[in-house]
Amino acid sequence: MAEREPRRDRRDRDENPEFADRLVAINRVSKTVKGGKRFGFAALVVVGDQKGRVGFGKGKAKEVPEAIRKATEQAKRGLVRVPLREGRTLHHDIEGRHGAGRVVMRAAVPGTGIIAGGPMRAVFEMLGLQDVVAKSLGSQNPYNMIRATMDGLKRESSPRMVASRRGKKVADILKKPEAEPAEATGA
Repeated sequence: MAEREPRRDRRDRDENPEFADRLVAINRVSKTVKGGKRFGFAALVVVGDQKGRVGFGKGKAKEVPEAIRKATEQAKRGLVRVPLREGRTLHHDIEGRHGAGRVVMRAAVPGTGIIAGGPMRAVFEMLGLQDVVAKSLGSQNPYNMIRATMDGLKRESSPRMVASRRGKKVADILKKPEAEPAEATGA
């Protein structure tokens, strides 16, 4: 009798290393109680498949590994798909905001690399972006920077998405408008 392939269930998918994760920040937090202070840890993690999906999560626990595990699980639950041009850069320039954090992201030519700071770099690497120029304005808090980056990436739209929204063909969207003849002005 032929041996059957084992059934793949949810646990197998979670253990599948299709996602890469990056620890962005770890913070020791304390709670003051009657007997003194109780210490715990808060972790901020970015997870992505490096092919256009990315998510972030935060977790708190008494021990660092448990906080990281919780943050990673939350990040996997909140994945967002972002359309990439040629699988390497953004389709257009975008701006994202969250609280006092503001980030500006620009598409870049091949070979530029990821020019971004700290938490934004982690998001771009997990997303699979190879060429992007980004600037963080305002808050330097890693939580706000990541949320602002994700806000901007959610606004990213490909020509295919724009065409379907307008009920047109992609070629009509990408077609350059013909230059109108300059009118002669009498002086």
